Amino acid sequence: MTTAAHRPATLEDVARVAGVSRSTASRVIAGTGFASPAARELVTAAVDQLGYVPNPAARALVRGGGVRLVVAVLGTSAAVLDDPYVHQVVGSAARVCTPAGVGVALHWLPFGDPRSLDQLDGDRSVCGVILVNTTEELLEAVPRSLSGRVVSIGVGSATVPSFDVDNAAGSEAVLRHLYASGRRRIAMVTGPRWLPCAQRPVQTYRRLMAEAGLPERILPGDFRAPRGRTAAGEALRRWPDIDAIYAISDDTALGVIAGLRDAGARVPGDVAVAGFDDIPLAGMTAPALTTASHPVGRIAVAAATALLDGRPAAPVTLFPSALVARASA
Repeated sequence: MTTAAHRPATLEDVARVAGVSRSTASRVIAGTGFASPAARELVTAAVDQLGYVPNPAARALVRGGGVRLVVAVLGTSAAVLDDPYVHQVVGSAARVCTPAGVGVALHWLPFGDPRSLDQLDGDRSVCGVILVNTTEELLEAVPRSLSGRVVSIGVGSATVPSFDVDNAAGSEAVLRHLYASGRRRIAMVTGPRWLPCAQRPVQTYRRLMAEAGLPERILPGDFRAPRGRTAAGEALRRWPDIDAIYAISDDTALGVIAGLRDAGARVPGDVAVAGFDDIPLAGMTAPALTTASHPVGRIAVAAATALLDGRPAAPVTLFPSALVARASA
């Protein structure tokens, strides 16, 4: 049952029907504070009569807990918000937040603007912030008012817990697979240089090439397919004897395959190709893409859960990455 004109019953309606004060009705419904047995009975009856449903958002605001979890993504342009990786983080966080009556909002942090988190500073509706594409500079700019309410998917700090994939181990598994298959002239297409987590695979590549006595062949990348396509052409021009290319994102790797085909090179006959992330499309291409797993959903769920629980998380939580061998390498 609702009030006149089908308006949902409010806390004031419950208090009026029960004949008690609004604060008493609130204490009974929230289960906090003192209320006499008689008052509890009256309020409970009024709730049943009116069909009153407590508003979790209003309750959260009253207690200062916030009603929004913000996924704040650092990027050189707002186009970063269209990244399927970001969509997966938001969707996974929503699975955790929705049952708790908490919404999930997406927020762009312009790269190079250390004050870009300021608009979240002091916002009582924000219960927590998940930083994505985190840099050390961004961590230093986190407002004090957000302390204890921020986690990072990527690099963390002493005060901001980090949840991330072990992309160094995943990259090592892919590179060792390429070597074991007989590839010796292996090039790498990297991620953005400004992104700390993208540097771990580069360090792994350099270490393994040095251990095997093989030359380094590194091309800059940006996680996107168009850059992979261009990088493939560059690799063939600079190193005509190349026999493998490892890109640290599947989107880039798919672009590499397109670029190799543009040049008439066979995959994997002439050049093996491997990526990282194991996106759904990776298993449906021709040839299917060799890659390494990236449990984005599990990482985002863990980050969101840590914020909602309000319990301190470990400084760094790394999720394993495993080789997914397919036909491209």
